[in-house]
Amino acid sequence: MKKHLSKFYLALIMLFFYAPIVYVIVFSFNDARSLTTFTGFSLRWYEKMFKSRSIMSSVYYTVIIAVIATAVSTVVGTVAAIGLSKSNKLLKEVVTQVNNLPMLNPEIVTAIGLMLFFTSLNIETGFTTLLLAHIAFCIPYVMLSVMPRLRMLDDNIAEAALDLGCTPVQALTKVIIPQIKTGIFSGALIAFTMSFDDFVISYFTTGPGINNISTYVYSSVKRINPSVNALSTIIILIITLVLIIANVVPLIKARKVKKNEEVY
Repeated sequence: MKKHLSKFYLALIMLFFYAPIVYVIVFSFNDARSLTTFTGFSLRWYEKMFKSRSIMSSVYYTVIIAVIATAVSTVVGTVAAIGLSKSNKLLKEVVTQVNNLPMLNPEIVTAIGLMLFFTSLNIETGFTTLLLAHIAFCIPYVMLSVMPRLRMLDDNIAEAALDLGCTPVQALTKVIIPQIKTGIFSGALIAFTMSFDDFVISYFTTGPGINNISTYVYSSVKRINPSVNALSTIIILIITLVLIIANVVPLIKARKVKKNEEVY
């Protein structure tokens, strides 16, 4: 009985999570404007989406801000984590606690804080403020991903590289970074996801004419716009493909390595 109840409970959870996604995908192909009655298959909302300047503009700003914020936060966060790993215990604890604040704070608090900060400096909100805000909240996630990998790193390896003639930059790029690259990659992936998905901070730090996907969708909530369903379906498709590739490629590589080992 317990086994059947657990399966039923799991099925309900899966339905709760995935039913809205399936609903969005199905009605993105609806011929009518209705979001409740499916009248026939059509691609008209996809065509309208690609012709809509406002939607394409929001996609552009979302992608460009996510890419730049990820690149900057990954470099800054990685360098900061490496520097912090060489610091004394007190400084490390203080900086770690400060680094955790943006993640522990409600997003609304961070958003209002950044908005007031830009306002107090008389900085006009727009693309620059939105980008700076995204970089600011992405850096802690990168540091949090990189620091555990650095704790596992043997300090003697970097020192040995220096003793063998490497410059500090060479020791960093050829010894330290290759050993923590998985942490850097996961941090960059989290940063990109957080930036791409963010709404609250974006809403408070953006300016007129600058919308990412989340703020555009929010502005379209009060009117029926099936083109948003088409946009959401494309995003879901891209994410699904990326996840499949990310999981399949390592398996293929592992099988090749295993076959080579069996040959030799």
